Amino acid sequence: MLGLNSTNKCPQIPEGFVLRRSELISVRKINRLLSRCNQDTHQPRKLELALKNSDFYLTLLQKTSENLVGFVRVTSDKGLNANMWDLVAEPGELQDQYMSIVVFKAIEIIRRELPGCSISVAAPLISINPLKANGFLLDPNGIKTMGFRL
Repeated sequence: MLGLNSTNKCPQIPEGFVLRRSELISVRKINRLLSRCNQDTHQPRKLELALKNSDFYLTLLQKTSENLVGFVRVTSDKGLNANMWDLVAEPGELQDQYMSIVVFKAIEIIRRELPGCSISVAAPLISINPLKANGFLLDPNGIKTMGFRL
């Protein structure tokens, strides 16, 4: 869950990269990135349906090669809750930076378009530091969540 006093500035998108919102992306690329991050992959049809039914998703890509290096998708009930799913970034020394870019931009969009929603994220352990840097609290007040596997 996101803390109330998160006032981070936007992380710089590196030269040669582009952040896209809800632009068509191959589910194979998403599953490949999930796999490289040791996360569960999804059946292609179910992932396509999840993307279609998401409020938005963000992809961080290398401009020249179109390699996917960061991803998150967001769902919301448009009233109280916004949830981030499948948060991943290319493993390596820039993983935290890629993840911070995707998280920061997702939060920015949620705050602008879904004001008043609390923000939660289902995320792997590799994302703890970038999430904390963007104001997230781990299990605030002992709140635990449940998830549904695609």
